Amino acid sequence: MKKIVDISRDWIRELIDGFIKTSPLNTMKNVAADPAWDEALVGFASGEDPIWQQYKEYVGAFHWTPWEVFSQHCPKERVTPAELTVISWILPQRAMVRKANLRAKKYPAEEWARIRVYGEAFNVALRRHVVKSLEEKGFPAVAPMLASNWTIVKSQRFSYASSWSERHAAHAAGLGTFGLCDGLITAKGKAMRAGSVVAKVSLEPTPRPYSDHRAYCLFFAEGTCGKCIDRCPARAITEDGHDKEKCRQHLLRSREYVKKTYRFEGYGCGLCQVGVPCEAGIPVKAAREALERNELPPPPPPLA
Repeated sequence: MKKIVDISRDWIRELIDGFIKTSPLNTMKNVAADPAWDEALVGFASGEDPIWQQYKEYVGAFHWTPWEVFSQHCPKERVTPAELTVISWILPQRAMVRKANLRAKKYPAEEWARIRVYGEAFNVALRRHVVKSLEEKGFPAVAPMLASNWTIVKSQRFSYASSWSERHAAHAAGLGTFGLCDGLITAKGKAMRAGSVVAKVSLEPTPRPYSDHRAYCLFFAEGTCGKCIDRCPARAITEDGHDKEKCRQHLLRSREYVKKTYRFEGYGCGLCQVGVPCEAGIPVKAAREALERNELPPPPPPLA
């Protein structure tokens, strides 16, 4: 595959922004035909960033590095990790969706459930659009979450984990840090969905404006908050963290509720993502101000 033109970070951002604005797939499929998303945050990480190996050592050998997933699905391309860039994006939940889910007590609001199904369907289409657009310009690419061998693996340490995590890719790309409920807190808050693509293209990485992978969470940064504990209807969040199995079982139960109440096949919850200080921004003042000033911390230590 011959490279035709150079690709810039701005070109990628415009590509994603344009698809959000113009694609007919960006819909909640409700009566009002509301869009699922209206903006995106975009970040970039190098395929040779040490954090990918840290993930592999911390999560498990099954967790892909960018080089591994790219090499598996673009086998004709000889590539080094340094020649790869991970393009990551955040799709923040719109205010109307967050407001609706704030009123929910046990199962998701209709708007939230629609985003979980139709909003994520758009996210899948966005991944494919980014891959296709890059390949048309001569840059091979793969969306790890759409890879045929992407899988969820039982994990003694984490209950279960996956071959590739969109939240961890976003963290590597400087887009956010983790909270008590395991959600990723970004500059636009924790109520969001994420996507990523690995491409054979050289793009400057986005600096990570944090050295602690929990820097944006009030509970870990200041010993306060913990409001997501009370918001969780399944009691899956405690001061000890997030019980993935309790959370998963509640999501399974939500399917019947969504089908019976809203008359479509869907599921969801997300109550811990709204009605909390990190819903739509970074609640830790020092971290928020550092991000606004573009201040960078010392090099991050290995994950512990």
